[in-house]
Amino acid sequence: MKWTPILFLAAVLAHAGEPSIFYSKSFPNSVPAYTQIVLQANGEGEYKEAPDDELPLKFKLAEADVRAVFELADKLDHFKRPLETQLKVAFMGTKTFRWENGAQKGEVKFNFSEDLSAQAILDWFERIAESAQLRTELERAAKYDRLGVDKALRQLLIAMDRKRLVAQEQYLPMLDRIANNESYMHTARMKASEIAEAIRKTQ
Repeated sequence: MKWTPILFLAAVLAHAGEPSIFYSKSFPNSVPAYTQIVLQANGEGEYKEAPDDELPLKFKLAEADVRAVFELADKLDHFKRPLETQLKVAFMGTKTFRWENGAQKGEVKFNFSEDLSAQAILDWFERIAESAQLRTELERAAKYDRLGVDKALRQLLIAMDRKRLVAQEQYLPMLDRIANNESYMHTARMKASEIAEAIRKTQ
């Protein structure tokens, strides 16, 4: 398609009109100390470990998963009401949720919430963060620590068994690369192939 100025402007306006959910968690002295996720209503998302990260990890969430997340945001009134518990609990990091849809905005911060919908949407974003971190570790090992690839793959399998992975298709390019590259250990190649096959079966 040839992009004319009118078509380009229409695309920008259409994207700007889509609701999005911003999530961040600040937890000093933890690893990572900061995580940030922006999820669009079309399923496109970005993960960062610093607010000024210019190379965010991009992912695409399945339609059913996106629907589940945004329905929870609806139940929480788009983060326009307090969610912090009145109980005395240990500090577990400051979570921030922000809803943006054109001029409509809502934001809430909390350490811990007893609201079941808040707990559910937090779990979604924690799973997205865990999935991104596992992908980052696998890509790092594949590039710089080939002996560590098998360990990274084991961690990926554990997360899959615990139902903690989302947007599983994001792993396929790296898994295929490992499976088809004889410079990696045979056990790692076989494991990568098995994981990739399992992911494709769920699509």
